[in-house]
Amino acid sequence: MRLLPAALIVALLLITPALACTTFIITPGASDDGSMYVAHSNDGYGPCVLGHNLTDDDMKIVHVQAADHPLGAKRIVRFDPNSGSDDPVDKVSTDHRNTSEIDEVPHTYGYLTGSYGFMNEVGLMSAECTDYSKVQPEWDPEKRIFYSSELSNIAMERCRTAREAVELIGDLIDEHGLYGTGETLLFADPKEAWVIEMCGYDMNGTGGLWAAQRVPDGHVFVAANTFRIRELDPARDDQLHSANLYTVAEQKGWWRPSDGKLDWLKTVSNGEYSHPYYSLSRVWRLYDRMAPSLQLSPYVEGTYTIAYPFSTPPDHPLNATTVLSLYRDHYEGTVFDLTSGTAAGPYGDPYRNGGPFDNHGALVPGEIRPGAWPRPISALFCAYSHICQGRSWLPADVGSVAWIGFAVPGETAYLPVYAGATALPASFSAGNRSEVSRDSAWWAFNTVTNWARLRYSSMIVDIQAEQLAIEGAELSSRSVVDAEALRLLNTSGEAAARAYLTNWTVANAQTNVDRWWRFSDRLVARYANGMVNDFGNGTTANPGYPAAWYDKNAYQYGPRVYDMDGLGRISDLAYVNATVTVDPGDELRVIRETQRRIGEGAAHPTFLAGLLGLLGL
Repeated sequence: MRLLPAALIVALLLITPALACTTFIITPGASDDGSMYVAHSNDGYGPCVLGHNLTDDDMKIVHVQAADHPLGAKRIVRFDPNSGSDDPVDKVSTDHRNTSEIDEVPHTYGYLTGSYGFMNEVGLMSAECTDYSKVQPEWDPEKRIFYSSELSNIAMERCRTAREAVELIGDLIDEHGLYGTGETLLFADPKEAWVIEMCGYDMNGTGGLWAAQRVPDGHVFVAANTFRIRELDPARDDQLHSANLYTVAEQKGWWRPSDGKLDWLKTVSNGEYSHPYYSLSRVWRLYDRMAPSLQLSPYVEGTYTIAYPFSTPPDHPLNATTVLSLYRDHYEGTVFDLTSGTAAGPYGDPYRNGGPFDNHGALVPGEIRPGAWPRPISALFCAYSHICQGRSWLPADVGSVAWIGFAVPGETAYLPVYAGATALPASFSAGNRSEVSRDSAWWAFNTVTNWARLRYSSMIVDIQAEQLAIEGAELSSRSVVDAEALRLLNTSGEAAARAYLTNWTVANAQTNVDRWWRFSDRLVARYANGMVNDFGNGTTANPGYPAAWYDKNAYQYGPRVYDMDGLGRISDLAYVNATVTVDPGDELRVIRETQRRIGEGAAHPTFLAGLLGLLGL
């Protein structure tokens, strides 16, 4: 077994960004009302490249205004310090200056962005995940100036359709080069969705490699930190690729014409990050939730499996409530269930402190590592997630909505932001991770997650009720907001409609951020000091631990008998959650006989039932 040296593990934890996002597309034919959905969980809250500002990282969302630009203007291309190679010997530069420029266009659209651009005012939507590629070049201002973050922002600024975005990004990679990790970007307009995947191929080369594929209408698509495009066929009209792909692949020895069709994943990537199923378990889980009739196995033969399709029709058209729930998943009820087992504690905490092999380090083919936790869809290091929805039957500024959830998806509430809105609440871009702030939306939701971990199985019931109340009200009120925006658009013009949508979006979002802070305070009071308090009826309870947890943690060695030495000599004592009375001095005999019967394989009786049997009653 080949293990990484301790010094190398430390280096990985220090310099490797925890970029571990889950993304999906639901096309109009796969949703119940014809909506297009594009979703992204920005799981970048964690160890980052040395020198990066950890306090601000990935917890803010801003609106970039539309703008006109004079002839000859330049667009600054910013270096992304979170783009870093996952290979510890190839350190990415920590130069944070604005490094390069490209020609600007006369007009750029307004859009929403965080770590990546994700929705613009004309209804283009996007999402991202990081992938393991064989070559991960460093930034070079003369050869390679683009990482996917700036590519997504530029697409938001310049494009109206998914096809336009894919073609623009391909052209920018070809002309200006690509650095950093492999990347998947999803693009959709209200009618069509595309996936483009990209990577470098030479530490000193220019340009890059990319492939793109359209998602068929009526299908859903999932990606989670591994390339999802497989065989390419130049004759297909639903696929595109860089002109240099076949030449480079042959020169590198990654593919030969005699191999047949070029498999994009096999050609440019070694597959999974970190450990087997780091990526594929999430792909499996979302497909199994949306199309259980496929009966996909949670286990596959290897990282290059073809068991999971590129895309698939769901078993039933998906509604908005179901779509908003997809990120709130910890594999409940499956072989990977994180709410069960000793590590979940007594109250089913689905979140884990990372071990040395849980942090996005590249997995060498054939390498066997000591272990890892299942990597959930709702991850503790999620900074925000968004689920963009496009409705083609409405004007883009009304029909396109980004549902934004700060912090961990399992315990967030998704708040709608209309494409026509030109501002966001100040709380969406306030605060940092080094200081709790009531002015920060991220802290409102992050606080609830951290408090809930003290008694998760109880508090998640309260959280889910609050989520349902908020999101149910949002979905119910949307028809009223849509109607008023359309009325203003038709009677008073676009500016009036956008002003209304801006005011509603900002006020509604801030109202619900404030509501979540109040909910946070109620959770603290209700579950303080290990109690469960009901202030409505004035009752207090101390429910203690679940019975199974008592059994696992030697509760049975407590004050049951005076003869502690004799009790300690009984192997495999079990907690049976019952109290009985026997003749004084007979306690130890009865306990031994009950344990003997349990050890012989009899059904685990309660202590009381076991004693009654012994006594012939």
